Amino acid sequence: MSRRKARELALQALFQMDIAGTDPDTAVAQALTREVEPDWTPDRLPEESAEFARRLIQGAWQHREESDELIAAHARGWKVERMAAVDRAILRMAVYEIVHSEDVPDSVAVAEAVELAKSFSTADSSRFVNGILGSVIRGLKGAGGADQTVSRD
Repeated sequence: MSRRKARELALQALFQMDIAGTDPDTAVAQALTREVEPDWTPDRLPEESAEFARRLIQGAWQHREESDELIAAHARGWKVERMAAVDRAILRMAVYEIVHSEDVPDSVAVAEAVELAKSFSTADSSRFVNGILGSVIRGLKGAGGADQTVSRD
C-alpha cells in the first residue's frame, strides 16, 4: 500500500470522525480494515503504510483546532464549519502534514490533497483546496514560500 492509499484511508476515517462522531481508535481500526484494492486483505497491509495512516488520522484529529484556525485565516469568505465535510477533512490532514510532518515536503502534501479532492469531492474542490493550502504555506513561511523554514512540532 502506498502513502496515497494510506491518505485515502485517513481521509475516510477523519470524515467519519467529523460527521458521525466516531471515536479515533474505532475510526483508525475501521479505516485499516477497509478494502482499498481488489486483491487486498488486512494481512497484506504493510505496517509502514498502516503506521503512516494512523499517524495522519491521530495527528490531524489531535491538531484540528490549530488546523482550523489556519484554514479559517486563509479561506476568504468561508467558515470552516460551513465547508464541505470532505474538503474540511482533506484540508485538516494536509495542514497537519505541512505543519507537523517533517518527512513530507509541503509540495507533496498539497499535491496529494488536490488529488484527494479530485477523487472524493466536487469539481471545484481541487482548486479550492489548492488555493487555501498555498495561502497557508505562504502565511507560515513568508512570501518566499517553501524555501524558508517553519517551526514544526
